[in-house]
Amino acid sequence: DVTSDIYPILKAKHFITEKLTDSALDLLSTKYRTKKSFLFDFTTLHMFVVTVRCNQKCVYCHASSVNEENRIYDMNTETAEKTIDICLNSAAKSIKIEFQGGEPLLNFEIVRFVIDNASKKAVQNGKTVDFVLCSNLTAITDDMLKYLADNNVSLSTSLDGPAHVHDFNRYYRNGTGTYESVIRALNRAKKYLPSDKISALMTTTKYSLKFPHEIIDEYVTQGFKSIFVRMLNPFGFAKQNMLDIGYTASDFSRFYKDLLQYVISINVKGYFLEEAFASLLLTRILTPFSTGFVDMQFPAGTGISGVIYGHDGNVYPSDEARMLAQMGDNNFCMGNVNTNTYRELFKGKLIQDLVGSTCAESLPGCSDCVFQLYCGIDPIRNYATQYDIIGHRPSSEFCYIQKDIIKHLFDFILKNNSEHMDVFWSWLTGRHISEIVSHNSP
Repeated sequence: DVTSDIYPILKAKHFITEKLTDSALDLLSTKYRTKKSFLFDFTTLHMFVVTVRCNQKCVYCHASSVNEENRIYDMNTETAEKTIDICLNSAAKSIKIEFQGGEPLLNFEIVRFVIDNASKKAVQNGKTVDFVLCSNLTAITDDMLKYLADNNVSLSTSLDGPAHVHDFNRYYRNGTGTYESVIRALNRAKKYLPSDKISALMTTTKYSLKFPHEIIDEYVTQGFKSIFVRMLNPFGFAKQNMLDIGYTASDFSRFYKDLLQYVISINVKGYFLEEAFASLLLTRILTPFSTGFVDMQFPAGTGISGVIYGHDGNVYPSDEARMLAQMGDNNFCMGNVNTNTYRELFKGKLIQDLVGSTCAESLPGCSDCVFQLYCGIDPIRNYATQYDIIGHRPSSEFCYIQKDIIKHLFDFILKNNSEHMDVFWSWLTGRHISEIVSHNSP
C-alpha cells in the first residue's frame, strides 16, 4: 500500500523501489560493497604464538598450554623473522600483530624482537602496524610495561569476574587462584598505559552462569569501559573438562540476556560499559559497515582476515585451527613459514576450500535465514563439533546462540525504548550516553 506510513520508510531504506533504475542498483551495490569491505583488506590480523608455555592451567584453556619449563615450545628468532616477512607480504596496508600463547610474557625477548623488526620493516614496506599483547599479566614487570608503553602496544587480558569466579576458572599450575595477581598487575599497567590500551574479556563456565551481575560489577569496579562475553570453545582443556564446566546453548543464552540487560541499566545510570559482542552485532544491524571481527563474517575470516603462526612456524587459518593441531588434528595447517612462500600459504587449496564453503548466501540453513546478513560462520568449530566444515544448522549450538541473541537485539530495536537505543548508539559511536540525542526525544 503506497499510502501506508511504512511505505516511504521502506523506500528510503532501499527495501523497495517504484522502478529498477541504475541509481537504485548503485545505492544497493555500494551498501553491499561496504558490508564486504573486509575482502579488500586481505589478512589484516596476524597472530604470533611466541610460546605454548604458560604459568597457569586454566580450567578451560583452549590452547592446551604446556609447563613453563618446556622451552622447546618457544618461537626462535629465525622463525620469528620469517613470520614477520610473510606477515608484511599481506596486501593489507594496515596490519595488526597479536601476541598469543601459552603466556607470551614467558618469551618476551621474541615479543621485543618482533615489535622492533616488524616496526622497521613495515615502514620500509609502506605499511602501518599495530601490536596487541594477549596476556594473563601475572608475569609482567615494570620494564616490560615501559617497553610496551614506549611502543604503543595494547594489552588484552582475561578477567572472569570477582575473585571467587575468576579463581574457579583461572589458576596457577599449583592450583592457587590468580585473581589477586591479575588485579595487582592491572593497577601497575594503568600507571604506564592509557585506559583505552587495556582491555579484558571473560570466558563463561557453568559456575559463571550464576553470577552475571557480579561479573559486570567487577568490570565496573576495575574501571573497564568494555567487556567481551564469550562462551566456551570446544578445544584443549575445555573439551576435557566439559562435563564439569559446560552448559547448554539455552543456558548460555539466558545468562547472556540477563547480563546484557544489567549492562544496559548501568549505562542508563551514567557509566559507559560496552558489551563488545552485542556492539559487533549492532554494528552489522544498524550500520552498513563490516566489523572486521573474523568470527562474524562470510566468507569466513579464516585465513582471509586473520591467520595464526605457531611457535614452530606452522600456519593456521584461525586460532581454533591451531587449537585443533595442539590436540593432534593437523588437517587445517596451511604450511610453514620456514618452507613455504606467501603465495603457497595464502593461495593454496585449503584457503580456497574454506572460502568456497563459507559463503552463507549459498549454504543450507543460512541461505534462507532471516538473520543471515548479521551472522557469521566458523568452519573450524563446525568441523570440531559436527565433523564437517559446513555444519548442520538445526543441531548447531553456535547457530542457536547466534540467532537467539540477534533476535533479542531486534526485540530491543522493535520496542524502540529511547534509553535502550541511546545506549546502543553510544556504543556504536564511542560516546557517553549523555552525548546521544535520542530519536524519540521531544
